[in-house]
Amino acid sequence: MSTIVRFVQGSPEWHEHRRTHRNASETPVVLGLSPWQTPHQLWQQKLGLVEQEITPAMLHGTQLEPAARAAYEARTGLVMQPLVLVDGEYSASLDGFTLAGERLVELKCPVKGRDSTLWKSIAERRLPEHYQAQVQHQLMVSKADVADVFVFDGTEGVIFPVAPDPSIWPRIHEAWDSFMHFVATKTPPQLSKGEVRERDDPEWIASAAAYVEAKRAADTVAKTLDAAKTKLISLASHTSESGGGVSVTRYWKAGAVEYRKIPELTGLDLEQYRSTAREEVRVLIDR
Repeated sequence: MSTIVRFVQGSPEWHEHRRTHRNASETPVVLGLSPWQTPHQLWQQKLGLVEQEITPAMLHGTQLEPAARAAYEARTGLVMQPLVLVDGEYSASLDGFTLAGERLVELKCPVKGRDSTLWKSIAERRLPEHYQAQVQHQLMVSKADVADVFVFDGTEGVIFPVAPDPSIWPRIHEAWDSFMHFVATKTPPQLSKGEVRERDDPEWIASAAAYVEAKRAADTVAKTLDAAKTKLISLASHTSESGGGVSVTRYWKAGAVEYRKIPELTGLDLEQYRSTAREEVRVLIDR
């Protein structure tokens, strides 16, 4: 059963709500369908590692939203109330919802208006897959009978009705379950191909070649050092032996504490005691 939550859009409470819930506008991201954001970028936002960037296109849509809603109401004769609905962990910020709850509207105000890809798609009676995912999430949470996608150019708009498709909803649940596991464990999801910047400038190529050469030399030295160490240990039979400027000493080291075996910690959320995440850099040689 969905419930209405009262937030002022853009308020700290609204941002915290979005950070902790599975939001309709983010569903295309976790499904890997978003043209604008990757799962890794969303993961960083959910953990508060980065702030969401407000793009000119987003600002344009926010500014035109009241006019778009008024144009939709004038065209349909419906009264639409913007609100946030929650069903468990799932949330949907609706641009408009009828009082009876049978219909919702998702307003889209592309910067290029009629020249936008979205407007042309709707004119051809097609809704891009990433918007389909967002709207199905809204229908799943709201239990509405239909969702109207209203694309507005600042003066006029076109309507594309979308019916609920419950066959898609399990896929949405599975994608979110997988994504939220990364958030809960603070483990980053795999980078998308588009997030890897390919470099072929001379300075990078020269530095990469120098690193590869140095790493291979270091690996060779490490193998030689490990072999010599193993030989010395095999020759030592006493607690401590010394000669040729090298000492071999045997000692006992305390074992690590196995926290999972402590009864008092059973069921305790240890994540609250984890220190702040920090950025680390890893350099790998592509095989």
